[in-house]
Amino acid sequence: MAYAIPAPAIVSVPVLGGDPFPVRRIYCVGRNYADHAREMGHDPDREPPFFFMKPADAIVPTGSTIPYPSKTKDYQHEIELVVALGKGGRDVPVAKALDLVFGYAVGLDMTRRDLQGEAKKLGRPWDMGKGFDQSAPCAPITPASKSGHIAKGAIWLKVNGEIRQKGNIDQLIWSVAETISYLSGYVGLAPGDLIYSGTPAGVGAVKQGDRLEGHVDGLTDLAVAIG
Repeated sequence: MAYAIPAPAIVSVPVLGGDPFPVRRIYCVGRNYADHAREMGHDPDREPPFFFMKPADAIVPTGSTIPYPSKTKDYQHEIELVVALGKGGRDVPVAKALDLVFGYAVGLDMTRRDLQGEAKKLGRPWDMGKGFDQSAPCAPITPASKSGHIAKGAIWLKVNGEIRQKGNIDQLIWSVAETISYLSGYVGLAPGDLIYSGTPAGVGAVKQGDRLEGHVDGLTDLAVAIG
C-alpha cells in the first residue's frame, strides 16, 4: 500500500534465541511497590492499579547512550520488570492471564520528575513527564518458555556501580497476572504489548556521564549510559 508520507519503522526488542519482538503499545503501572508508594508520599494500601502509557518508539536497546532530555532538571530512573504479551484479550480472568505472556525483560521507566510533579499539581496529564523520547530502555526479552513465569527474585539498579534501587518481584502490590487481568478490563490487549510493572523504592536523579545497570533474577541485564 502507498502512503502519503513514508511509513514509520516497526519498533522491536531483541528476543533471546528468536526473532525480534514487535512493540505495539507500552503500558506502565504506577506505584506498584508499597515502599515506592511511601517514598512518593502515598498510602501503600492496596488501591486499584492505575496506568499510563509511553509511545512504542520510546524504546531504547541495551548498550545505548541516551541524551539527557530537554526541559528537565530532575531526570530520574525507575527499574522495572517488563512483561511482553504474545496473545491478546479483553476481560481476561486472573487464572488465564499468564497465558498471554510471551516473555519478560528488564526495563527502565525514565522520568522527567519535575515535569511530572508540576503536572500533578495542576491536575494535568503526565505525558511530557513520562512518555517522552527514549524514556523506555529495555533489555532483550527472555521467552517465558525459558525463564518460567517470574513471580519472585531480586530486582535492582546500579548507578556508576552503586546500588540505588533494590527489591524483590514478590513485593509487587498487584502481581503480573492480576495486572494483566485488570488492564484488560479497560482496553483490549494484543500481541506486541509491553507492560512495565512498577518500580521499588530508591528512585533518584541521574546526570550526564552516569552509567545505569539494571537486573532481574533470571533475565538479561540492562545497561545504558546518560550522554
